[in-house]
Formats: sequence, structure tokens, C-alpha cells
Amino acid sequence: MVNVQQIGEDTYWAGSSDRRLSRFENLFPLPHGVSYNCYLIRDEKTALLDTADVTVKSQFMENIVAALQGRKLDYLVLHHVEPDHCSQVQAVLDVYPDVTLVGNEKTFRILDQFFTGTKNCAKKTVADGDVLELGKHKLQFVLTPMLHWPETMMSFDAVTGALFSGDVFGTFGAVDTGIFADECDFKTVFLDDSRRYYANIVGKYGVQAQAGLKKTAGLDIRMICPLHGPVWRSNIDWILQKYQKWTTWTPEEEGYTIVYGSMYGHTASAAEAAAAYIQKKSGKPVRVYDVSETHTSYLISEIWRFSRVLLFCPTYNGGIYPEMEALVRDIIALGVQNRIFGLAENGSWAPQAGKKIQKELEALKNCKVAEDILSFKGALHEADEERMQAWADAVMSATLS
Repeated sequence: MVNVQQIGEDTYWAGSSDRRLSRFENLFPLPHGVSYNCYLIRDEKTALLDTADVTVKSQFMENIVAALQGRKLDYLVLHHVEPDHCSQVQAVLDVYPDVTLVGNEKTFRILDQFFTGTKNCAKKTVADGDVLELGKHKLQFVLTPMLHWPETMMSFDAVTGALFSGDVFGTFGAVDTGIFADECDFKTVFLDDSRRYYANIVGKYGVQAQAGLKKTAGLDIRMICPLHGPVWRSNIDWILQKYQKWTTWTPEEEGYTIVYGSMYGHTASAAEAAAAYIQKKSGKPVRVYDVSETHTSYLISEIWRFSRVLLFCPTYNGGIYPEMEALVRDIIALGVQNRIFGLAENGSWAPQAGKKIQKELEALKNCKVAEDILSFKGALHEADEERMQAWADAVMSATLS
């Protein structure tokens, strides 16, 4: 059945949700599915803004045909040609062979790597600041390279105040009822997945994200239309403030993310004891996770959220416990900044993991690793309580400067 919703003057959401896909990019868990948003403007000329993933092809094409109401499609604007947004380009060309594809130079270079049928179709190449006139509606293009692919761009329609933002402001999670963020209790339903999406998908490119946001700062934005998740038509300052923090690696709040790896429960026990002490003494939020049970994407999201990170790691084959090593690699790859780290290591005869993690974390900018590593053999005991608390105090009192 057709699902097209008007979101502004002559402007329609024609997206689809996929609740069957278990992992985004075959990596990130999707317990609540994911939505693929595309938009249609019906003016003197018609423009489809992006397509969708192959998994929702039938619904996507049904929506587009219905939204056009028998009119031809003049333009297909490609803000981002990652396959979850461009997989239906060929399907659109099959139904509307005279459509003109709109993108920047890098758009078409990458698109033609995926498809052979796009090489000889009509194309319009746009540059930063160019305008596509549809009639009353005019799309002004804002190029945002490496946010998070080389070709990414946004567009702005002054008539509706809509910023078509690409993956920026997107989120994991299917859209259940209304398409607008104010219709779905965003803070309860989507905030954690929005942070998880940003941190894991776009987070490495915070500098580029900041540059993109600055380029749109002078626009009269009254609606934000991302490629995943709800559309923003109110409370826009709230989500902009979130992005101001996320894109600068600024913690949302003072608090502690504690992650442990544990084979037989002893390192876990030490982490739990430290968590209880820190929560009572600091009064700040403390979250504790088993690195082998919680997917890394959730841990990264919590690291983006809180100001301090404590890693409890057993030594494994003389090195870092494998699941913890994967987390540390992600922390470094995503360029985490502005965090205090505390490290604890366990080893039955030669604890080494904390020292090796400390060496790895030297690659991070503007982060501080508390000087002392809590090192123990086998397990912590009551006789070690004072030493553990002194270590936790040092982590709590450490500053970036």
C-alpha cells in the first residue's frame, strides 16, 4: 500500500522502513529496524531527492509513482550515493528514462562504479552554491565533502525552509507512525540510536561535519530532512545543540562508561566494585558493560555520551583481550577526543593489557589517561580495596589540562 506524506508546500516524504534487516552495513545491530527517506518536490518541474536501499524496492517505487500523480520525473537529485541511498537509481531510470540525474562531479564518478546503466543517461553537474530551479522552489546546493563520503552534499529550499541533509541528522530505527520527530517522542525512542548512528557512521568526520554545519548556519532552516529517521520541523535548536557536541567530541554530560572484558568473572568483579564506589562518591551516572556481550557500536555511543571511560582488561596471549582490542581500535579509528581514561589490567602471572592499551591511546588527541594503571593478578581482594579506591579517585579527579 502507498505511504506518501506531505511535509511541506509541494513537498512529500516517500520513504520506507525496513524492520527485517538485522545489521546496518552488515555491522551495526538494528533491533528497531531502519528507515530510508526520500523526498519529492512537485512544482513546475518535479524532483526526486535520493532513492532507497534494495530491500525496500517495491514500496519505494510504489510511493514514487503515486507521489508523482501521473507526471513525469524531471530530476533525480543524489545527495549521497552510498548504496543504501542509490540502489534504486537504475529502477528509476527504467520507469523514467528521460530523468536528469543531479549531482556533483564526485557523485557521478562513484555512481558509475556501481552501475553501468547510469553512464549514458542525462546528467547535470552542480557545484557549491549552485541552484536547481523547479519553479517556485529552488534547491541551493551545499557541498559537504567527506561527510562521510567524498561526494556528500546537502540542498536547501527557501520556500519550505527544508534542509535536505543527507546522512547528517539521521538515526537508526524504523519510523513507526508520524514522520516528524515531534510525533514520536524522539528523546525516548530515537536519541540513543541517533547518537549511536552519528558516532559510528559519521563520528570520525567531526571536522568535516563542523564545516558542513557552518556552511548552513546562515540559512533560514525550518525543517531538516535526513536520509534516515524522523524529519525535524520543531525543536531544531535542540538537535543542532546535540550535533554541536557530537561533532566536536564534547561529552553530553559528566559521567562514566565502564567496560570490562572477563573470562572467569574476576575482572568483571573488579569493574563492578569500582563502579559502585565511583557512583557513590561522584554522584554522576555510571554505566557498566561487558565488552563480550554488548556490541561495540553501543559502547562507542556511550563513550560519545559521557566524559570518562574506564577499561578493565585481562591480559590475553600476552596482549589485550580480543574483544577489548576491537573496542580500542574503534575508539582510535573514530578519533575520540576530550575524554579522561582510566585503565585496569588483570593477568594471572604477567598483567600487560593496560600498558598496551595506554600505548594505543597515545594516538588520540586531547585525551588524558590517568597516570596509574590498576594492575592485579587473578582477582582483587578486600586487602586491595584501598588501592582500588585510590586509583578510582585519581580517575575522578583527573583533568584534560
